[in-house]
This record gives sequence, structure tokens and C-alpha cells, in this order.
Amino acid sequence: MKLNIVTLALIVFVMPYAVLHFWGPPWTAPRIAGLAIAIPSFLLLALARLQLGRAFSVQAKATTLVTTGLYSRIRNPIYIFGGLGIAGFMLWANQPWLLIIFVLVPIQVWRSRVEARVLEEKFGAEYLEYKKKTWF
Repeated sequence: MKLNIVTLALIVFVMPYAVLHFWGPPWTAPRIAGLAIAIPSFLLLALARLQLGRAFSVQAKATTLVTTGLYSRIRNPIYIFGGLGIAGFMLWANQPWLLIIFVLVPIQVWRSRVEARVLEEKFGAEYLEYKKKTWF
């Protein structure tokens, strides 16, 4: 429950600040495309986080194997939609220096591999079967 409150706080306080801070520049095609990418991505990120529930942890732990909802198709929807949301936000904000955020992509790929090893150790064949049916 505590982590859900932190996630909600980020959405409630950080997102409105970002929107108000970057709202002013003219609406160009990249800004519109960025918003069209960012909004659904952040909504799907929030949904993935909610669907993960108590199985969420910052460090790789294997308490529950979540295989429903978004997790029935994508093993790591938080990473996917987080990356897409950031890319959309960067387009919308029209701030090239925000590209520095993409240094996190290799870290997220590494984290997904660590999580996969932990889940495979805990759930064995069940996880391997799930892995065959899903993407990333």
C-alpha cells in the first residue's frame, strides 16, 4: 500500500508541475505527437503498476508471478510504458537536454534481466512457460 501512495503522489504532484512548466511553447507537430504518446503511456504505466500490486518492489524479489492484465502480453510493462512516456514527454516539452534521461534505458534492460533470473529461480517452469507467451 505504501508504494501505491508514493506512485499516486508522483502522479498528483510531479505531473501537474511538469504540465504547467512546459505548457507555453507553440503547439507544433512534435509537441502534439509527444502528448499523444505520453498520455496513454503514463496511463498504461499507472495501470501496470496497479495490476502488479503487492508484487511490486524496487529490488528484484519473487513474491508473486503476475500473469494477468497487461502482464498477460508484456513481462515488463512498467519499463515499456515508462520509456514511451518519457519519450513522449521529451517531444512535448521540446527540451533536447532531456535526452539525458535515456541513459536509464540500459539500466532498465539490465534490471529486467535480473528480475527474470530471480523469477525463473523462484517459479521455474511456470515462469519459463509465461516467458514464451509474452514480449519483453
